[in-house]
Amino acid sequence: QVQLVESGGGLVQPGGSLRLSCAASGSILYINVMGWYRQAPGNQRELVAAITARGSTNYPDSVKGRFTISRDNDKKTVSLQMNSLKPEDTAVYYCNADIISSVTGSYSGYWGQGTQVTVSS
Repeated sequence: QVQLVESGGGLVQPGGSLRLSCAASGSILYINVMGWYRQAPGNQRELVAAITARGSTNYPDSVKGRFTISRDNDKKTVSLQMNSLKPEDTAVYYCNADIISSVTGSYSGYWGQGTQVTVSS
């Protein structure tokens, strides 16, 4: 079994900052890409940031320059530093990881349970 557990969501005023964290645990042989997605009510889930095992990152234009993704391969964690937050960043944020199981050898995508981020005055 593999689990992704997120933390760090909450309520913040426009212009403020939040840091999200996600820890992977369980039968993990290797973690390839880790990322953060978000879904606002009535919208599709969208990519916010992604990072490869070697540290290459990818951001959509909507968050570029404001959000920074990082990971610790030894601790199997990924974090998202969010600065200059805007009301339109309000959404449930989900951690995602592409993982090879140490039990089955299979390669699968896993999701965390989600954490709410609300940007409002």
